[in-house]
Amino acid sequence: MTKEELIAKTIDILADEFEVEKEDITPDADIKKTLDLDSLSLVDLVALIEETFDIKIKGTDLMKTTTFSQLYDFLFERISAK
Repeated sequence: MTKEELIAKTIDILADEFEVEKEDITPDADIKKTLDLDSLSLVDLVALIEETFDIKIKGTDLMKTTTFSQLYDFLFERISAK
């Protein structure tokens, strides 16, 4: 999977799951604010990512990412390491 494919897929699943406009998911946007995440929805986000990309991640690792650009880099690194 290329990074561009990963980004497109991530935007699609996040927009659908968290009911936000795809246009709101920009590289520099804040993940928590854009997706309106609280601690419970953060768990949902982790589960969604794990299921979609067949990887295991820790919520604490994901909490270190604040922008979508950082999220894409994190996911691409994890998927490439599989």
